[in-house]
Amino acid sequence: MLARVLEAHGIATTSISLVREHTEKIKPPRALFVPFPFGHALGRPNDAALQHRVLTAALDLLAAPAGPVLADFPEDAEPGDETPGPVQASAVQAAAAAAGDAVAETKDVLRAHARWLAVHGGRTTFGLSGIAAERFPDVVGFLQRFAETGEGDVAGRAADVSLPAFVRWAADDLKSLYYESRVLSQPAATGAEIARWFWGETAAGHVLRRVRDRLDASEDPRWKAAAFGVAR
Repeated sequence: MLARVLEAHGIATTSISLVREHTEKIKPPRALFVPFPFGHALGRPNDAALQHRVLTAALDLLAAPAGPVLADFPEDAEPGDETPGPVQASAVQAAAAAAGDAVAETKDVLRAHARWLAVHGGRTTFGLSGIAAERFPDVVGFLQRFAETGEGDVAGRAADVSLPAFVRWAADDLKSLYYESRVLSQPAATGAEIARWFWGETAAGHVLRRVRDRLDASEDPRWKAAAFGVAR
């Protein structure tokens, strides 16, 4: 959104994207998608040559007219061992209590998230799914049913959004509600600590683990791709 404001005032912008789905939905004027993990937007640490190639590719997009333009960086370099990657669900042992009432838990989180919005002037990463926050207890109920059967839907899903894409975006929105609420209550917590709390101690994290398993069990590559995003 900021990029579009700058472009409207005659300042060309470019950006680097780590999540293609988000960029396709937000549609910034110019963006370079890179195939690197979170925390490694320029690629492998201490690899100056690779980092310069990424920066050059992003700056080269300034020659393109405002589109939106979304280009792919044509390399896939592993980040190496210097810096740990983000915590994934598979790296966290779930507590027995995590299998509780995810719908009731989400209602409590929504009340906490309202305080986040008040403190931060309404700023939030929530909104990818297109479903209002107050409806997310219903969305969590859908996710529970989907984890059981691989079926179901939510009223209001955009007609041009596939079911696996919607599940992925709903999972991202659910994580936004939980993560932002946790940051407000635990401001000193690191991102890794919050991820371990979500995947290890919350009922919502337990539901998303099961959703991931349901998606990954499909033979459809679109469902398998969504599974990866749900559990990170």
